[in-house]
Amino acid sequence: MSPTSVLYDAQGPRARRRTRIATAVALLALAGLAFVVVRRLAAQGEFSMEKWGPLIDPSNEAFEPVWQLLAEGVVNTLKAAAVAMTLSVVLGTLIAVARLSLGRAGRIPLIGLVELFRGLPVVVLVYFGARVLDDVGVPLDQLPGGQTFWGLVIGLTAYNMVIFAEVVRAGVASLPRGQREAALATGLTNGQAMRLVLLPQAFRVMLPAIISQLVVVLKDTSLITFVANYDELLSQGESIRRNLDNPIQTFVVIALMYIAINYALGRLAQYLERRQPRTAGRAGATVDEDSRVPVGGGA
Repeated sequence: MSPTSVLYDAQGPRARRRTRIATAVALLALAGLAFVVVRRLAAQGEFSMEKWGPLIDPSNEAFEPVWQLLAEGVVNTLKAAAVAMTLSVVLGTLIAVARLSLGRAGRIPLIGLVELFRGLPVVVLVYFGARVLDDVGVPLDQLPGGQTFWGLVIGLTAYNMVIFAEVVRAGVASLPRGQREAALATGLTNGQAMRLVLLPQAFRVMLPAIISQLVVVLKDTSLITFVANYDELLSQGESIRRNLDNPIQTFVVIALMYIAINYALGRLAQYLERRQPRTAGRAGATVDEDSRVPVGGGA
């Protein structure tokens, strides 16, 4: 039995012919729709250099200030994402270790914390960090970066630290039970066994999920645009759009910039994964169903 016939019955000649016909019809329909869209955009002057020039023509008088704004947006986005990523990984690891080390009664508050923040939309937490903390008298404007920067970081960290906690916990749970016993047999304490033996292997096993969540953190920095004024990439794009009245062109370029940054993170993940020992991916053949973690972002 071929791998493709495991999930459904293999198609016969007639079914394959119908599938090819349906695929061709769908492609023709999409091509026709794309033609209509492009024609309408061209009729409205959306492909003119008047609108694309500030983004792609160095001789345009608006080119330099536009790209200065975009560069500033990229830098601010990466700053907020880097701080939120670091705090999320560190705090998430501490939560995972505490949850694995404490008894049943001690785990209850941590489970409640995880379920609370996992159940809230990220934009709510960003709003809380950027607006509510200031309203209730928690000043963050004295810190480097200012109130809005740290409000964004706090919101992103609150959500993503519990996601990372579950990722790390799942990674530790996927390891063979004998790993911990062997570490304890050599004279290591529970803390040393966790720090020196289990956590390094868990991070190797869960590296793809960790990198995927880091990409989500970077993309979620754009939520601050709808909450407060912070000059990250999407906010800078909105400023450019208001001044030049070219939303399609501006946000196409910004989308490509996000894709490039996230692609670089994905390539970094592949590079790190290739550098890991081949046996790391086989450290845990089975994972408890309770330890499986859906990784993703919210909005």
